[in-house]
Amino acid sequence: MKRIPQFLLAAPTSGSGKTTVCRLLMSALTKRGLHVQPFKCGPDYIDTKFHAVACGRPSLNLDTFMASTCCVEAIYTHYAQRADVCIVEGMMGMYDGYDRDKGSSAEIASILDIPVILVVDAKSAAYSIAPLLKGFMEFRPNIKIAGVIFNKVNSAQHYNMLCQVTEELELPCFGYLQKCKDIELSSRYLGLNFTKIKEKDMSYFLEYVQVDQLLESVMRDVPKDNDSYLANIPPRGWNICVAKNEESFSFLYQEHVDMMEKWGHITYFNPEEDFTIPRNTDLLYLPGGYPEKHLDDFSEYTMHEIYQYGEHGGRIWAECGGMMYLCKEIRTHEGSRRMVGLFNHVISAEDEHRKLSLGYRKLQLPNGLKLRGHEFHYTQFVGQRPQTIAEVRNARNEIVDSPFFKYKNVTASYTHLYWNYGKNIHKDW
Repeated sequence: MKRIPQFLLAAPTSGSGKTTVCRLLMSALTKRGLHVQPFKCGPDYIDTKFHAVACGRPSLNLDTFMASTCCVEAIYTHYAQRADVCIVEGMMGMYDGYDRDKGSSAEIASILDIPVILVVDAKSAAYSIAPLLKGFMEFRPNIKIAGVIFNKVNSAQHYNMLCQVTEELELPCFGYLQKCKDIELSSRYLGLNFTKIKEKDMSYFLEYVQVDQLLESVMRDVPKDNDSYLANIPPRGWNICVAKNEESFSFLYQEHVDMMEKWGHITYFNPEEDFTIPRNTDLLYLPGGYPEKHLDDFSEYTMHEIYQYGEHGGRIWAECGGMMYLCKEIRTHEGSRRMVGLFNHVISAEDEHRKLSLGYRKLQLPNGLKLRGHEFHYTQFVGQRPQTIAEVRNARNEIVDSPFFKYKNVTASYTHLYWNYGKNIHKDW
């Protein structure tokens, strides 16, 4: 049986440097010529873009709120088959989930039976790190902490003090990083830089982190692929058009791409360029992104094409940024811009209307269809709001004022739905 390094990179808290370490490690291993398969715990579609740039291949989301445990296992085993290394980036703190530790990075590590490497922010601590690490090592006996990487270390002397802790705990330490603004990620919304890691930053990482020792400690048998991934998706012979570019339409789950490829043929188009919708199009999919940053770039011709397609009964699925694009108008502090206009609603990205809407969503439709997804946006409806056709609740089962609405065969919402491999959503299409 094939054996490769497999592990989950987690942290005690958010902001510890998981994504920075992930990018550096993935980039360094890819540069060696290894096929590094990245994964991300939770619904995040930004970190997966960093992974894709570093590894040159799509990153997959592993989320037990939006999908079943069997689904998570199927995704992982399917994509692990062609990998030399599998790296799963955790989310938030290791045990932070939607309900205590449900849906957490720790739960994913337990489901996949892979070890954890902790990234620990040590900027203001020395021996006090000991009880913290001891707690993580013993809190869930079924989860193996394979080692630690310290981040934001003040000096070599500081690192030596931290190593005294790991030696006492008999916990492997694979190195450290000092605080370095050049490689840190400061923004989680606009202005993210998805360029590749610089050579000097990679060299710096390899000087202070013992990568070979880390990989040797996390060798595991590759799980056998049981062919359950996408097994329930019926081929349809559909022709599907998908909006996709670098930013305004960029939040696209790879799992959805896999699903649509099973349904039929995909044609990608950039709404910032002229595009004629083929007459035989069965589905037009408009995923999320940042359309508010590109209002002057959108093609008038393409917006007219989409309007005509939707107005004459074409099937459109629009999420978050895609939904905004279909509305009548988007306003920013620089002015307003008319959009496609299939929905007679106005979206504002102006400072006075900016408000974070964030969290898991459960949707119950009148026809009995149940959907799950995730919402993350700062823009808001102003004036008349759409009338929802679904009951929308959060992970705590509380009603959320987040409309899910429809016009003819055009369905839209702020929620990025997770399609759950056709068990629900394809039956409605």
